[in-house]
Amino acid sequence: MANLSFIIGIIGNIISILVFTSPIGTFRRVVKKKSTEDFKGLPYICTLLSTSLWTYYGVMKPGGLLIITVNGIGTLLQFIYVTLFLIYATKETKVKLMKLMALLNVGFFGLVVGLTLLLTHGNLRLTVVGVISACITLGMYASPLASMRTVIKKKSVEFMPFSLSFFLFLNGGVWAVWASLVKDFYIGVPNAIGFVLGSLQLVTYTVYKNKSGSQKSMEKMEEEGSVHLVRGAIEKDRYEEDTETDMSKHRGLNKWISLPKTSVGRPLSSQKIMKTRSLTLDSTSWLTEDAVSYAQNQA
Repeated sequence: MANLSFIIGIIGNIISILVFTSPIGTFRRVVKKKSTEDFKGLPYICTLLSTSLWTYYGVMKPGGLLIITVNGIGTLLQFIYVTLFLIYATKETKVKLMKLMALLNVGFFGLVVGLTLLLTHGNLRLTVVGVISACITLGMYASPLASMRTVIKKKSVEFMPFSLSFFLFLNGGVWAVWASLVKDFYIGVPNAIGFVLGSLQLVTYTVYKNKSGSQKSMEKMEEEGSVHLVRGAIEKDRYEEDTETDMSKHRGLNKWISLPKTSVGRPLSSQKIMKTRSLTLDSTSWLTEDAVSYAQNQA
């Protein structure tokens, strides 16, 4: 039984580390876009508090090496995530998260450590820290419910990381089994509830993933339709402009044709040439007859 619990504990450690490293993709996107967008910072603050308390619990519990190692790594990673979230969050969100972090991760954690060291001893101290840690773990598992609300509201799973929900689901199941083997109900109860909540998150993701695809398809069709409408409007404006230009040219041409004709520089017709020519010949013969009569009289 001891060997089985140790093996399951090792598996639980591996899955827990996968849980703690699963947000890396999310924060790569945050750093790249320099914005936290619609991602929620509450899960990381709750997880930081949970891992800190479980590290403290593991230090006090005999044979708590597995608890110390995994939660110590988790505390370090969650601190990095929270720091990055505070750097890239909006001013309003940053102020809220800093107040929450000061209240939970500094004030509450310091209060638990201080009071248990001063006022409790032995098993009582372990019991108090175990109960408090179990309650905070429930908060860690329940914190993604805020993301589920966003998913249901927007009908999109874009801001609900699948890897985090999936590994929380696995983590809750494995640690619930381990706790039942070693009879540690402080770890077993919250992880069993976490297993159920993780299942609900996966169901929500599965349901709204298909709807997200349909919504994106509709948005793409609407976008393409808008492009076609804009393009059609532009082509219509160009057609009307070209038509108006052609009509203006046509009116100008008709106006030019209707102007009175001028005879300047216009070639004479053959009939007019003949008529002018005959008049010239008649005038010449008239002048010749007068000259002959005048010569006869003089003689």
